[in-house]
Amino acid sequence: MRFKRKKEIVLYKERNSEEIFEEKIAGAYWLRWLYSNPIGKLSLETMAKRKFMSDLFGKLMKGKKSKKKIRPFIKNFNIPVDEIDGEIEDFKTFNDFFIRKLKKSARQINDDEKVVISPGDGRLLVYPNISTYQNFRVKGFKYTFKDFLRNSEWYDQFKDGSMAILRLCPTDYHRFHFPVEGIPSPVKRMKGDYYSVSPLALRKKMEIFCRNKREFTEINSKYFGKVLMVDVGATFIGSIIQTYTPNINFQKGAEKGYFEFGGSSVVVIFEKDVVEFDKDLIKNTNQGYETLMKLGESIGKLK
Repeated sequence: MRFKRKKEIVLYKERNSEEIFEEKIAGAYWLRWLYSNPIGKLSLETMAKRKFMSDLFGKLMKGKKSKKKIRPFIKNFNIPVDEIDGEIEDFKTFNDFFIRKLKKSARQINDDEKVVISPGDGRLLVYPNISTYQNFRVKGFKYTFKDFLRNSEWYDQFKDGSMAILRLCPTDYHRFHFPVEGIPSPVKRMKGDYYSVSPLALRKKMEIFCRNKREFTEINSKYFGKVLMVDVGATFIGSIIQTYTPNINFQKGAEKGYFEFGGSSVVVIFEKDVVEFDKDLIKNTNQGYETLMKLGESIGKLK
């Protein structure tokens, strides 16, 4: 039986204009099949969420033949090539292009030391007070903060704090950066699955954020105290690569790492009464919209 396409749209707000746009999702047909069709769901649980599938897909995206996918991808998703640090022909594989660096002039880092910046390009939700939520909702999907952390010490420390969730689409710039200045700890890795973090998937499978692979870093910051940064893997993420050196001071906006091919998320968590998120981001989140962000833009300030 042919899988019938069901139109499910994902809406987000453009920050400056406040216009609402429909997201163009890479691989939307297959995401709907995996998370809505009975055979697709079986394939998801037995194969697609497994690390070996992400590893296999990652190898394909690193193969020489994958280079031919670059220009169609740029055309289909209107990737701004003028921002890319380098020439398109210099990328040997699709993964080389996927983990591309940007020209320094492509992103403006807010240099106010008491401002928190977006750690990357993507779609953002903010939660000013974690304790006011029994569950968090990410485009219709619930998960508990305690299940997400799986660490009683962190839970006690951050349960009354604030949290921002940045979702990176496959079409986005896929390097992530420090949202505040500070000294980062060595990464703590938590094994898990590789479900998609697309809203099309989150609407169907609620516990995804608590089951996916996650990498935790504590940042000791002069102004913001201890900040917890969580890098979350997803379907067909070949690897989460950390490029920073632990235990030395990094400036806000410095690169922390990158995701190889696939969608993914970065979560930034603050202690109680430290951060005041920007009002437009709170408004959009309360209305159920993610806000389109660029690396370096303000998401909040010191209280």
